[in-house]
Amino acid sequence: MEQLTSRLKKLEKQNYRAYQQIKGQYDFGDFTLYIDHTQADSHAPASRLRAFRAWSLTGLQWLLDSSPAYQIAARDFIARSFAEFARHETAVSIALTGQTVLDSTSVLFTEEGIELRFRVDLPAEGRNILAKKALNLLTFHLPKFIRRATIARELDIDALKHHCEVIEDQQSLRSQLSEQGLVAFVADGSILPRLAGNSDLPMQDAIAFSAPESLAVTLTAPNKGNVRGLGIKKGITLIVGGGFHGKSTLLTAVERSIYDHISGDGREYIVTDQNAMKIRAEDGRCVHNLNLSNYINHLPMGKATEDFSTQDASGSTSQAAWLQESIEGGASTLLIDEDTSATNFMIRDERMQALVAKNDEPITPLVDRIGQLRDQLNISTLIVMGGSGDYLDVADTVIQMHDYQPVDVTEKAQAIMQQYPSERTNECETPLASFKPRQFNRGSLQKILADGKFRVTPKGKEALRFGKETIDISALEQLESASEVHAIGWLWFLFAQQPSWSSNIIQEFDHLLNSHWHENLPKHGDLARPRRLDILATLNRMRQSQFKA
Repeated sequence: MEQLTSRLKKLEKQNYRAYQQIKGQYDFGDFTLYIDHTQADSHAPASRLRAFRAWSLTGLQWLLDSSPAYQIAARDFIARSFAEFARHETAVSIALTGQTVLDSTSVLFTEEGIELRFRVDLPAEGRNILAKKALNLLTFHLPKFIRRATIARELDIDALKHHCEVIEDQQSLRSQLSEQGLVAFVADGSILPRLAGNSDLPMQDAIAFSAPESLAVTLTAPNKGNVRGLGIKKGITLIVGGGFHGKSTLLTAVERSIYDHISGDGREYIVTDQNAMKIRAEDGRCVHNLNLSNYINHLPMGKATEDFSTQDASGSTSQAAWLQESIEGGASTLLIDEDTSATNFMIRDERMQALVAKNDEPITPLVDRIGQLRDQLNISTLIVMGGSGDYLDVADTVIQMHDYQPVDVTEKAQAIMQQYPSERTNECETPLASFKPRQFNRGSLQKILADGKFRVTPKGKEALRFGKETIDISALEQLESASEVHAIGWLWFLFAQQPSWSSNIIQEFDHLLNSHWHENLPKHGDLARPRRLDILATLNRMRQSQFKA
């Protein structure tokens, strides 16, 4: 600490860039402080710092004997505690993940101890260093936050254990889905509505969720015990109902529950297949060398769709592309909301079929392929549907939302199909084909990086700057945190180290996402382990990506 004090005292009123002189490692006795990066000026992103404290000084060694899920939750709890202790010091920040718990790098456990990674805005007046203020911040206030967040007597251990048990329960429940024949589970008592469109907090006084007996299942969590709730089965499930009765609210809760939620969120006992992918129409996006012939054929002027590319996809084409990309990436469940879908990709009713002959319609609608996806590829689909009864013909389960409560109307739907049989014609002209994953040119990523001065920067959850290109990912609704986006960029960076074509991009990213996924990445505290599906979905939206069919 004395060395840091000495260096800072010499910097008073110097140009801001002189802060680079304090980069290094400092011994504070009971912990070590690392200043890895100092900002170029007071308006640049805050400086990156780390602190390491040995287990023997924390009283938290027992955490090393807990499950991986418990440890991820404990790391999250410590990060939240650090943020709470530092809440009045606005210059100090640590990356958090809102209502969810992710495998994040803001706090790491090693065999030797606990590492905190955080940012500090180094004080200045204009472009001049305020060394006395920096000295007070770095040697007085910051050590207090670090010590309090990494010692048992300063933490609420009961709250820590509860936080971890809730996360451990969710991971256990999620692991039971497949063997129970489910793609999702929504526990009784869950609070689905959110406080507002721009808030992920639970709505106050919302109606608690309760499963109908015919669709209820009971799973067992290691800490909570038996949990009863709605089991959404594998296959094709429709969510129907009138407007404002909670259809999309249920789907949103399901799509967000690929993640674990903190206690009090209302969704902490909702779990979803981690390979569930929400797809939608996305006008204007790029598509690279995809075989779309299962869904789009005989385009005007004889344009082929077996190796289809465009920089400006229509709604139907973009949704077909997203579906095919999801299959390629290993999705086992598709989540679809009618409101954000391309109508002509979803359905063509009998009147439109009569008006426009099939020879003049390139699109094979999803309603005619969805059963094949289930039967041949074992891909389940959960669809919010309010406007097309033709999907009743292919549905295995129909759930009606009424006053935010689910009602099993499967038998009623079957009776209606008997009473009002569909008169539309199935438009599948060919069997559902399977295709090999595309190859990818890793060298193209290297060039994009080099041309853009090797910058990897998330723009919230909306975009990723990678080298010279900024990728719009605002349609990827399941991304939870900018930390995931940041990690995607750096995982691409590792992937790009080999200059040749990748013939198995999925396997390579699986290798990078192993249990030690962050060890080869920069020592940043704002990284969170993303899903392979989201890594590939982002790569598919890079306009300069080079795929090969």
